[in-house]
Amino acid sequence: MKVILLERVEGRGGLGDEVTVKDGYARNYLLPRHKALRATSANKKVFDAQRADIEARNLKAKDQAGKAGESLDGTSYILIRQAGETGQLYGSVTGRDVADIVNGAGGKVDRSMVSLDKPIKTLGMHPVKIRLHAEVVVTVTINIARSQDEAERQARGENVITSQFEEDRIADEEAAADMAAGGAGSHDVDFGADH
Repeated sequence: MKVILLERVEGRGGLGDEVTVKDGYARNYLLPRHKALRATSANKKVFDAQRADIEARNLKAKDQAGKAGESLDGTSYILIRQAGETGQLYGSVTGRDVADIVNGAGGKVDRSMVSLDKPIKTLGMHPVKIRLHAEVVVTVTINIARSQDEAERQARGENVITSQFEEDRIADEEAAADMAAGGAGSHDVDFGADH
C-alpha cells in the first residue's frame, strides 16, 4: 500500500515521503496512530494544504520530547530480581519492566517507547534506548542485581558474578589447606587407652 508519512518513521522515510509498505503494517500501525495517510489524490491535496501545520506540530512534539529526554538521558535505575549463581535471571526484564521503573522514578515513558532487541536475562548494567520521538532517542542504564548491596557494587564497576566465584574459590582453598594442615576435623585420640 502506498502511504504519505506524516512524521519520520524509522527505516521508512521522513515527513511527506510517499512510500510503499505492507498492507497490514499500514492498516494496523501507521494509519491508526496517525503516522501516515493513504496515498490517494485527495489525501495528497489535503497533505499539501496542511503541510505547514503538520510540520509545526511535529517540531513542537520533537521539542517537548527533547526537553523530557534531557532529564532522562544517562540516568540509572536499579531493578532487584532473583537470579541463579551464574547470573541468569529467573525470568527476564522486558520493555514493560523498564517503563514501570522509569515511571516509578518520575519519568513519563510508555512501554512502546522502550527499544529492547530482546529481553534482558542476566544480572549486570544494561544500557537501554528509549525512543521519546521519532527523532529523539535517549539511553538509560538498568542495573539488575539480586540485592541493593550487589547493585551498588555493580555501579562501581565490579563484576559480582566473577567476584562471587573468586570468593568461593578462595574459601575452598583455605578449607583445603586447613584440612591438609591437620585442622578442622582432626583429633589426637588414643584409642588404646583404658578408661
